[in-house]
Amino acid sequence: GKSYSSTGSTGDGYNFALGFGHNVIDLVPALCPIRLDEKLGLEGISLKNVRLTCECEKQTFSKFGEMIFTDDGISGPIVLSLSSLINRQKVKELYLDFKPALSLKQLGERLVREFDSAKNKNLSSVMSLLLPKRLISKFLEKIGLDGSKKVNSITVKERNLLAQGLKHWTMKYKMLYSLDSGIITSGGVDTKQINPKTMQSKLRNGLYFIGEVLDIDALTGGFNLQIAFSTAYAASEDF
Repeated sequence: GKSYSSTGSTGDGYNFALGFGHNVIDLVPALCPIRLDEKLGLEGISLKNVRLTCECEKQTFSKFGEMIFTDDGISGPIVLSLSSLINRQKVKELYLDFKPALSLKQLGERLVREFDSAKNKNLSSVMSLLLPKRLISKFLEKIGLDGSKKVNSITVKERNLLAQGLKHWTMKYKMLYSLDSGIITSGGVDTKQINPKTMQSKLRNGLYFIGEVLDIDALTGGFNLQIAFSTAYAASEDF
């Protein structure tokens, strides 16, 4: 592949393939962080059990699990997986659901309970029961609410705004990190020109392509290692 060039992976295999008349599917980053078009100042904050959703022009993709804010974007398991699904898509909207286990109605009912038990506290204080403390001020700022406001003065409209923000907190998508930042490379030698049983080229006898140089990639979980091992085994059995 052409990811992590510091390890010696310079993508020479693609040039070899082109030299022998093979098609090479365009290379794009995969399993990489996402860069945002805004400075959130939340780097280092990690989230668990959240849902990250990306609405693209033709399809919507969503992943549940853990993520982390970086200095210029987001990373972590669900971000890496999502990047491999959207790397050939036109992104329209990116947003977080902080409480995916609760419906909007259930979340609204929880807010009512929390507010009833802390009527004289500031909104930001009560929000610490729902979000990491470092995230609260930015969260409230983006949905347009004042954290110093007393809970007993929060209107129904504002409470609904909170619930909607917790279920649909938008972030300004800019781009994926560079190809060199990806764990793997998406794209490569066209598999239609490769014998899947032996990994031998259909254009040149004795020429084999295995692993990441092929246009095969998968999500995290050891699947990409399995692709490397399995294609190598298939090729070795043909000798």
